[in-house]
Amino acid sequence: MEILILIIAAYLLGSIPTSVWIGKYFYGIDIREHGSGNAGATNTFRVLGKTPGIIVLLTDILKGAAAVSLAYWFEDVLPVEEFVDIEIGLSIAAVFGHIFPIFAGFRGGKGVATLMGATIIITPLSCAMALIVFLIVLFSTKYVSLSSMSAGVSYPIILHLIMHNQQASLTIYSILIAILLIITHRKNIRRLLNKTESKIALAKARS
Repeated sequence: MEILILIIAAYLLGSIPTSVWIGKYFYGIDIREHGSGNAGATNTFRVLGKTPGIIVLLTDILKGAAAVSLAYWFEDVLPVEEFVDIEIGLSIAAVFGHIFPIFAGFRGGKGVATLMGATIIITPLSCAMALIVFLIVLFSTKYVSLSSMSAGVSYPIILHLIMHNQQASLTIYSILIAILLIITHRKNIRRLLNKTESKIALAKARS
């Protein structure tokens, strides 16, 4: 019962629609009706500017980290493997909440920042290295979508290289992350192939 309550709490944390609320209450718009139509940090940067974008990015990362941190309720009473399984379950619940938020009509974002916050807690070193991949691709191409997918695909590889004898649930989790990021970016993939995907102006973000 306690685990179910934590999973629900993680989903509710993930469901906090930061970009939607900021757009609605401070700018009088629904961020999902502008730009790419995505309720995430990248579209917030493009539509609302640098400051709201940073707030959304940090809050979405924090959602994932906070949701997974709920697992520490069981830190002293469960074996390490079971504890990690709970972390993974809470991570999935938080990301599901971000993509299908109950507080925003089940129309959310792609879950990239929330996933990052979750994986920082579960596998900090692997997450940090995947973030490096993200930044390298971002500064090379200016495509946030391509950077996100590259980081996601690299994550299971990095995790395997660092943790040779990792438990099966971590392997499955890392592969699911890669698949999820490709699925949630399928429209971006089409735009990339058609050369119509928008690039982010790193040095010219509006304040």
